[in-house]
Amino acid sequence: MKNLQQITLILSALATGLMAGLFAAFAYSVMPGLAHSSDRTFVEAMQNINKAILNPVFMFPFMAAIPLLGLAVVLAWRGHGRAALPWLIAALVLYLLAFVVTSGLNVPLNDHLAKAGSPDHIKDPAAVREDFESAWAAWNIVRALLHTAAFGCLLWTLIVFGAHRTQEAAAAATLTPRQLAAEQPYGGIQPGPAPVTGSPTAQVGPTPQGQRAPWPRGPRR
Repeated sequence: MKNLQQITLILSALATGLMAGLFAAFAYSVMPGLAHSSDRTFVEAMQNINKAILNPVFMFPFMAAIPLLGLAVVLAWRGHGRAALPWLIAALVLYLLAFVVTSGLNVPLNDHLAKAGSPDHIKDPAAVREDFESAWAAWNIVRALLHTAAFGCLLWTLIVFGAHRTQEAAAAATLTPRQLAAEQPYGGIQPGPAPVTGSPTAQVGPTPQGQRAPWPRGPRR
């Protein structure tokens, strides 16, 4: 169970970190760079980006992070690494908020931009850009901050979980042999095979006074 929780935490952190890095890159690199381009170039570039990003490399970590975080919360709630539970819940809430921003605000803006049609046939690309750029860039900064905060919570969760496992290992190393035996089944003593009964030759012990012990009989000739 502990190994499953550790794997789940690592995968959750990777997925969340990938999303945080992607949206942060748009905030401090892609959008500032496109801001210096012409209106028609901006519309064409964003339309192409919105089409290209719909691929498994993006969709899998973007969607898989939510069930992974949910599983990590359940595993921590059941007792392993319970000290990290508040940070896990915070990471899940932050990620869900970022997911709502993306699906409820950025995606509709992308769809509206796509409905404008081919940049070569748009009569007023400046108006299309104005309706899209400032709102999309602002909400992208919001989701980038939310994803980054969720990623930070997961990093701290890994630290807390690792420290908890280290404390458990140290506590186990300080147990005396008697304490270790008490934690094992049968007090650390493995039960032996049951004695064989029903055969005179298998009975061991003194014979009643005045009687001779039965001599094993061999095969009759």
